[in-house]
Amino acid sequence: MRKFAIGAAVSGALALSALAVPSASAATPDLTFSNVVVNNDKAIVVGTTSTVKVPITYTLTHPVDLVIDNKTGIAGIAGIALYRGSSLSKMQNEMESDDIPNCTTTSTTATTVTNSCTEVIAIEPQDYFSGASDAGTWKVAGFYGLSTSTTDDSGDHLSFNYGYDMWGGLGTTQIKRAAKLTTDATPEPVTKGKTLTVKGALTRADWETSKYSGYTGQPVALQFKAKGATAYKTVKTVTSGSKGALTTTVKASADGSYRYSFAGTTTTGATTATGDYVDVK
Repeated sequence: MRKFAIGAAVSGALALSALAVPSASAATPDLTFSNVVVNNDKAIVVGTTSTVKVPITYTLTHPVDLVIDNKTGIAGIAGIALYRGSSLSKMQNEMESDDIPNCTTTSTTATTVTNSCTEVIAIEPQDYFSGASDAGTWKVAGFYGLSTSTTDDSGDHLSFNYGYDMWGGLGTTQIKRAAKLTTDATPEPVTKGKTLTVKGALTRADWETSKYSGYTGQPVALQFKAKGATAYKTVKTVTSGSKGALTTTVKASADGSYRYSFAGTTTTGATTATGDYVDVK
């Protein structure tokens, strides 16, 4: 599982530096991350297999004399991370972009440089999520990493130095499990005034099994759109049963399509089934 990324290429060096170097010996750069927007302020909905690309925009202000080399990725890297946990020191999961942020200078002063930055975090569910606990509120942090290395072939010597700073409290975002819905109305065709049975199933992504499993005890709206109409209207609300099963009955009144629609929860995304057209005789 890909947890605690913190710069995949140098995570080992970070772990060693935490043991070997007193924290007071490292200079903290004066960086300010502001106006952070994750996924266009919408919830991040993730299924079981497909990669979800999350766009992030933000403003980064740093001292004029601080080199942030976001072109080569070797030294002075700054960016955004998402993490789950009560604090940075107690994070339970974390993710960053695999690519270097794209930053454009928007203003300068005698002491600071301000940049407008964009980046994308590509979420692969198999790499980042292990179970239901990974759904919910994630926090946003900014980070800065600096790495330098020197090779002295004449003395057969190699040195490597790495520093890393992270700032939390930049906001939150919601990560939700993707959901699916089905609808099947029978019999078809049906005589006007007769009973029509509408069945379906509500399922959601299970990150432990990489499959979709039934979501029980959830209110799901049964909707109907008459032939020639432009919008669906809610007929009734049905509660999902065992394995997410849905079933209810209605009186057939006119030609049209039936569908189930789920509004979502704090941990599960909204979804709407494809309409099932019924011919009423």
